[in-house]
Amino acid sequence: MNAELLAQHGLTAFEKLVGSTAGFKSRPGQHDMARCVAQTLAQADLGEHADPTTSIAVIQAGTGVGKSAAYASTAITLALERKTRVLISTATVALQEQLITKDLPALAKTMDQPFEFALAKGRGRYVCKLKLERLVGSGTGDDELFEEEPLPAPSRHANALSAQALQERRLRLFETMASALAADAWEGDRDTLAEMPDPLDWSVVAAERHTCTVRHCPRFRDCSYYQARNRLAQANVIVANHDLVLASLGTKTLPDLDNCLVIFDEAHHLPAVALDQFGSRMDLSSLRWLDKLPRVLSEVSAALRLELAQDVATLGSQLKTALQQLARMALDLVHASTGGSDGTLRFAHGTLPHDLNDPITLIHGHAQGLSRALEALGREVKLVAREDPSQALLCAQMYARLGSLAPRLDSVVSTSALLLEQGEQPLAKWLEVNTESHFLTVTAYASPIVPGDLLRQFLWSQVRGAVLTSASLTSCGSFDFFLGEAGLSNNPNVQALEVSSPFDYALQGRLSVVRTVSDPKNATAYTTEMVQALMTDLAQVKRGALALFTSRAQLRAATEAIPGYLSDMVLVQGTQSRARMLATHTARVEAGMPSVLFGLQSFGEGLDLPGALCETVFIAKLPFSPPSEPVDEARAEWLRSLGRDPFNELVIPATGIKLLQWSGRAIRTETDHAQIICYDKRLIEQAYGRRMLAGLPPYRLEPRAA
Repeated sequence: MNAELLAQHGLTAFEKLVGSTAGFKSRPGQHDMARCVAQTLAQADLGEHADPTTSIAVIQAGTGVGKSAAYASTAITLALERKTRVLISTATVALQEQLITKDLPALAKTMDQPFEFALAKGRGRYVCKLKLERLVGSGTGDDELFEEEPLPAPSRHANALSAQALQERRLRLFETMASALAADAWEGDRDTLAEMPDPLDWSVVAAERHTCTVRHCPRFRDCSYYQARNRLAQANVIVANHDLVLASLGTKTLPDLDNCLVIFDEAHHLPAVALDQFGSRMDLSSLRWLDKLPRVLSEVSAALRLELAQDVATLGSQLKTALQQLARMALDLVHASTGGSDGTLRFAHGTLPHDLNDPITLIHGHAQGLSRALEALGREVKLVAREDPSQALLCAQMYARLGSLAPRLDSVVSTSALLLEQGEQPLAKWLEVNTESHFLTVTAYASPIVPGDLLRQFLWSQVRGAVLTSASLTSCGSFDFFLGEAGLSNNPNVQALEVSSPFDYALQGRLSVVRTVSDPKNATAYTTEMVQALMTDLAQVKRGALALFTSRAQLRAATEAIPGYLSDMVLVQGTQSRARMLATHTARVEAGMPSVLFGLQSFGEGLDLPGALCETVFIAKLPFSPPSEPVDEARAEWLRSLGRDPFNELVIPATGIKLLQWSGRAIRTETDHAQIICYDKRLIEQAYGRRMLAGLPPYRLEPRAA
């Protein structure tokens, strides 16, 4: 079937879905999106090709378009026809749950050809049965084999517990999990436990790549993680998240990206996820693991009668000494820059002080030597397990001892390498000192600063057919910023499409911009005036509303200014859980009472409050995020060194996307009517504000005097 017929086949499946599903309405934008998805994925060459065709679509589809129905029906139909699979990647658990529990089951009922779907999770979400059995069998919740270096109890637990109480609680948890596994009442997935375990407790029994001998493990056949992998292998559609997709590059965890169809929903998160994935950090203050590492290497080699090629005791001692030296120097440098306080010190232009080069070079060399010894011994352990199955259990236990220390060592190797790296494009490099509950931590960080370069090199070099979609991919009316951040600029195989929303924004929505007397740049005076205007407007709220603030200080000022007669109607982020806040808000509105949510950035995206739940969105100030994080600062500094303007290139487009997201909380259905009140006059008075305004839906614009 040629590409044109294949695309029509996919579009027909979408039309059947729309026509056979109760409550579905014909939406031109959704149909346009489905057609684009079908045409894009039909053109991609998958598998072995001498000169394969890559085809990628970037589609902005606002609330109400029905993105998942448009891409899932077409992509799955094409995948089944082409005998391949679909990988759907999201940024949030909420969308994953919607796809797995609602959208894909509904689609399966309308498809002529059946398909299987499954949710992909990282290995660490599953229990290692071998670890669990050993811990329960030994009668201790803190087995030496899997001992983690704990943080002080107050930093991990709401109530400080004694070491004995922590151990007893952990053992009870492990015994409960082991009993559930034995009774086939639990499959080993952390997310399906009745109560979510403490992360520190779970980490002791979590499945990990470094501690797994795979087929040589005596529990491999009933391993929770590999059973889940087997289910993935049978699935036609795999739902994952952006972190897992990027972390799995170069592995066999997920389908090969050059031989499947890929959908990135909530694609605007991809650039930030890329920076997180490719950055690195090393702890300079908690070094007990380094005392254990040489001992474990020696004991494992002795238990299996293997030889170590390196003097690991000397290497370990030298590495610890070098890390301690760097920690002292880092502490002095940070305190010198902060006046003795906790804080962060970023190195301008990614250039380390000369005095740091030698200790970091030593750290890198010693860590590499230990890493080579660890890897070589790990290979030998696996070889013994393969050649002598009678020792498989012992080998699995010994390998786990080695693997429990590998992540710490890997972080030292990768971070020191990045800190020493000098290229045309600088890296962000910084030190951080933090004191929590009288426990001092000193950490060194290094990170790339341009996400597009990372995605172009590591992701798009593998992908053949993909669709990236979100409700907020354009900024100031253009795809340019997102395409640059995502590494897709000037790519002839990429097309961008903005599909029309079914909402009549001019009829359903009104945008009021308040002309305050104070300049928003004068934070103190502006906040005082904004809060006063907000209190007046709050008194007019009849049902549900949402107020969004750009800083905690601003949120606090507004909260403290709420008059007594309005205090019962305001719910403030941070005073209770998000789920409880939303439940209380919903109950109030449904009971006919006014209710207003006060929130920060996380409330400006992904919050779905249709109808009466949100008839007004108050925007306290344009959501600028001036470069304050080390990576943002480093990137702005680099752009300025090239004679470019980071405010125009980065800050304005990023703010435009946030403003689109924030205003998008107002109109959620075709029957909603809502108003947006923005107290920042720069939206209509400054040229950059008008750029952002051009990227918003066509609300009725009403300037308003303060």
